[in-house]
Amino acid sequence: MIVVWIGNSLNFAIIGCGAIGQKRAAALSSERVVACVDADLDRAQQLARRYPGSVASTNSGDVFVRRDVDAVAICTPHASLAALVEGAVRHRKHVLVEKPAARSVSELAPLSKLAISHGVKVRVGFNHRHHRAFREARAIVDRGDLGSLMFLRARYGHGGRIGYDKEWRAIPELSGGGELIDQGVHLIDLARWFLGDFEHVQGQAMTYYWPMEVDDNAFLLLRTSDNKAAFLHASCTEWKNTFSFEIYGKKGKLQIDGLGGSYGTERLAWYRMLPEMGPPDTTIWEFPMGDDSWEREVAEFLDDIRLDRAPSASLNDAIAALAVVEEIYRMSGYDHHA
Repeated sequence: MIVVWIGNSLNFAIIGCGAIGQKRAAALSSERVVACVDADLDRAQQLARRYPGSVASTNSGDVFVRRDVDAVAICTPHASLAALVEGAVRHRKHVLVEKPAARSVSELAPLSKLAISHGVKVRVGFNHRHHRAFREARAIVDRGDLGSLMFLRARYGHGGRIGYDKEWRAIPELSGGGELIDQGVHLIDLARWFLGDFEHVQGQAMTYYWPMEVDDNAFLLLRTSDNKAAFLHASCTEWKNTFSFEIYGKKGKLQIDGLGGSYGTERLAWYRMLPEMGPPDTTIWEFPMGDDSWEREVAEFLDDIRLDRAPSASLNDAIAALAVVEEIYRMSGYDHHA
């Protein structure tokens, strides 16, 4: 594949110019945004105006055939993610696609081999891996300071907003599901990242409050082949926005709370078990600065391309997370599969 370099930059197109597309564009920093695509031309034009020389379009095919586009950031509703990934890959464009990358495993499964055969990198936007607290937690675990991991417990939720049940996320054909496939996939991905693949899946997706055809709460109990367990709850009836992630090892515990903004200050606590047990030795980090996970994730993606390495948050990771989602929906009687 021939990549067009301008200085040390790659040329990007943004497909989907809503809030996430704007975050992706801003995170590119020195990289060049040469095209902005959205079904709403006005929204595409508004974003394109921030990047001199960038053009606006309503047709993703316009950027797939451009020789000066090296990579695309795909930030659309779930229903179009997989098809856009396929189109970009077939035109040999590198791809950063928002989670969950598709509505179902069947949509996503063929794309991993396709990307390899076309010589391009596809990274899935599991940006929570790149939050400061998670970067530090990962380093602690990787050093072995927590000892062998046993289980983890996590909650992630928001309270929706007026009209939430009328948005695209509430329409099964567009979303593929509700809160589980939206925020829940972040919890599943993070749990797999620490514990490994889940071979035993139990749980329930429920619709308690919002008058919509998709779930507003999901409760999961996941186990690996060696019985490491993850207890997860994703909710959009969490009236005070909440993020909590606890990792338990044989030498202590890590607890991450908050993601910044309405979720509260991001914070990591490390509770080290002492030989005599009792109250642990405690270290607490707080990260009141702005969220840099988007920039860090883009930097990782650019290194994937420049170093010709496999992305650490891959299509296979998304497939594994979606397999858990689908099994919970099957158990719960939801039929959201595309």
